[in-house]
Amino acid sequence: MRVDWYGQAAFRLSGRDGTVFIDPFGDMSAAAAHGMEFNYPPIEPVEADLLLVTHEHGDHNGVEVIAGNPTVIRSSAGRHESPVGEVVAISSEHDEAAGTERGPNTIFVFKLDDLRIAHFGDFGQRGLRDEQADAVGQVDLLFLPVGGGPTIGAEQAAAIAHRLGPRWVVPMHYRTHRIGFLETADEFLEKMPNVERLSETGFDTDALDGDGGPRAVVPAVP
Repeated sequence: MRVDWYGQAAFRLSGRDGTVFIDPFGDMSAAAAHGMEFNYPPIEPVEADLLLVTHEHGDHNGVEVIAGNPTVIRSSAGRHESPVGEVVAISSEHDEAAGTERGPNTIFVFKLDDLRIAHFGDFGQRGLRDEQADAVGQVDLLFLPVGGGPTIGAEQAAAIAHRLGPRWVVPMHYRTHRIGFLETADEFLEKMPNVERLSETGFDTDALDGDGGPRAVVPAVP
C-alpha cells in the first residue's frame, strides 16, 4: 500500500483494493485573515474510491479537490459500507469539553490491502475512553495528531500510540515550515521507541520495518 501525505491531516492511501483519501483541505487563503499561516501546496485534483472527512473544519473538509465519483463518509459515526469494505466511524470530540468548544470529531477505522488503519482526525479529548479503544481495536497503521493546541499533544498522543500498539504510527497536524501554529512533532517523537524519518512525502508499507512497534514514520514535509 502506498501512503502519500499532503500536509496537516490529509493523506491518500492507494492499494490493490482501492484508493482512500482522508481529510483533504481546500482553499486555505482565508486562514491568513485570522492570523494563521497555512502554506501547504494546494491539493491538485486526484481521484479516490472513498473519501473520509473526520470533521467539518476547512483544513479537513475540502471535498471539492477530490475528483471522480468517490463514496463520501463525513462526520458520521456508525458502521458504513464502502468500496473498500466496512468503515467503522467512532464518535469523539475535538476538545476536552465534550465537544462544546470545537465540535465533534470522527475516528475512522478500515482495512486496505489486509492492513487495519485508524485515522484520528482532530482528536482533542483528554484521553481515549475505554469504549473508543475497544471500537478501534488492533490496528497496523495509525494516523495521530500530535501538535497540541486544538488537538492532543505529545504526551497524550504517545499514550494512545502505546495503548493501541500499532506497527506504525504517522504523526500529523503539527507545526512545520508550512504552518505558523501548533507545536512540532519533536516531543512526540522523543517518546517513541523507534523513529523512521523519510526523505519523501510518501512511502510504501512493504518497505517499512514492522518490528519494534510502535514505529513512528515521519514523511518529508510537502
